[in-house]
Amino acid sequence: MMYTEPLNYYREKAAAFGSEKEKLEKQKNSIAWARVAILLAGGWMVYQAWQTGIGMAFLAFSLALGIFLWLLKKSLRLAENIHLLEQKISIHQEEIRMAEHQAGERFNGAALAPKNHPYCGDLDLFGQASLYQYVHRCTSGQGKQLLANWLLSPADNTVIASRQDAARELSGKPDWSVAFQAIGQMNPVNFVTEQSLHNWLLQPAGFFPKTAWRVLSILFPVVSLSLLGLHIMGVVQAQVFYSLVILFMVFAFGISRKVMPQYRSLNNIVPQLNTLSAALKTVESAGFSSTRLKELQFLLQPDGLPQASLATFQLRKILDRFDYRLNPLVFVPLNTFLLWDLQQVWSLEKWKHLNSGALKQWFSTLAEMEALNSLGRLAFNHPNWVFPQIAQEQGLFSGTGIGHPLIPAAKRICNDFSSRNLPAIALVTGSNMAGKSTFLRSIGINQVLAMCGAPVCAEALTVSNMRIMSSMRIADNLEENTSTFYAELSKLKAIIEAVNRKEPVFLLLDEILRGTNSQDRQTGSKALIIQLIRQSACGLLATHDLSLTELQRQYPAALTNYHFDVSVEGEELYFDYKLKTGICQSMNASILMKKIGIEL
Repeated sequence: MMYTEPLNYYREKAAAFGSEKEKLEKQKNSIAWARVAILLAGGWMVYQAWQTGIGMAFLAFSLALGIFLWLLKKSLRLAENIHLLEQKISIHQEEIRMAEHQAGERFNGAALAPKNHPYCGDLDLFGQASLYQYVHRCTSGQGKQLLANWLLSPADNTVIASRQDAARELSGKPDWSVAFQAIGQMNPVNFVTEQSLHNWLLQPAGFFPKTAWRVLSILFPVVSLSLLGLHIMGVVQAQVFYSLVILFMVFAFGISRKVMPQYRSLNNIVPQLNTLSAALKTVESAGFSSTRLKELQFLLQPDGLPQASLATFQLRKILDRFDYRLNPLVFVPLNTFLLWDLQQVWSLEKWKHLNSGALKQWFSTLAEMEALNSLGRLAFNHPNWVFPQIAQEQGLFSGTGIGHPLIPAAKRICNDFSSRNLPAIALVTGSNMAGKSTFLRSIGINQVLAMCGAPVCAEALTVSNMRIMSSMRIADNLEENTSTFYAELSKLKAIIEAVNRKEPVFLLLDEILRGTNSQDRQTGSKALIIQLIRQSACGLLATHDLSLTELQRQYPAALTNYHFDVSVEGEELYFDYKLKTGICQSMNASILMKKIGIEL
């Protein structure tokens, strides 16, 4: 089902989940009172039954305990469902805030930004109020990193098409999308979880499949339990029995010391295993039709092995049984008579033997599903955006209604722009604050979204597979003793080298060579543009230097002039932020200087 008003969907769902949560909380409170009543009633029943005999008292105690444990299990299940509903409510409330461009404290990916990258700093890919903060709906560390990688590097055309199909399908499943994200938020999976399992996989097996340990795990409980039965029947005297129990205990806990290293390496990841199992089950049970989503489902069902969700659930249950040691009253007799730690480590190493080859794939599948879910949510939230067409020809960028996705729709001004056939340099002139830099970023961000398989903020867009290379924000580096001018030259050097190698790149250059004097800047800028044209480059170059526009006479087929202008009424400036062909004829620097007190 497609929703034309996502905001209404989120509001309705938040209210519905809120009502459901209140209902479950009332049930949980009722069960809490019922447990208290069972404790009191059970105590009274045991007291009354004790008058009849110990057998009746034991029966009354067992009945009360059984009912109490059943109520406790039901209460825990309700608590888990309430927690899941809280996550869903928080997601819907966050989506409402995001629709109003209030990112708040959402994870912004600043730590994922590479130090030197061809475009991420210029296009606000990471950090507060960034594209990443706006797009991502990942919960695991692996998913967050993978989505960042997709934004940082173009995929090939086949991969882009498969991601588009997956995102398009997920955009039509908002209930599934939110449920999947909510499960991930319960106890987020991270790289520590995966690394703990990886380190455990590298440890050599100490027990499985050695025959001696297997025989011992079966024979020892038979002997110890038989001895217990004989003691209860009076065949084995207490002195002999308790002496043997002490011997059994020493032997059992000697084995436990050999088991402990494996337990310690995994005992902190049980909550994350719950999330991993539930998230994978959500993927496995979904009715997907797009090729990539079905492929990911197939990867979770290895031949001859349980589904990934069941396998991770089995691992969690083994670790749960290990945790009986946290209750000495339960663990000591279990380990003494059953070699409990040996039984569990045998199961653990058998699990490793069966599933070690698939474990890495489970984490990568979860990460990819989260990244695809982020693209699908973006498409759902913006039904008016489009999935771009990917052209086979080189150097094509052609779109209508292109806007900056991080500007609210009510304030966003969209433009048409087309560039095709190499070489193709678009020179954009205009007054200060007229929209040149924002337009360049609009083109760049939409190309980045297109190259990762996401929908774009446009009415229509067709692009070639190109990597953005930009030089827009330049800053000096005191740590590396680098001036602003040298930093810009380093960027331009990388751009020239990529163009010379005939790499498929789309250039975004804003006021190049600003760190030197006007004569050198003009000379260098003209030389660079001519060089780019001769090397069949394509891209956009914003400038205040009107003399550069004269190059169109020399290269009419390769260079096109565009501009943003300003209307002046008295000392007031009015901008329409619309891209127009030709050269800008109106500038506003003198008016702005007068406004701050410079007497011209």
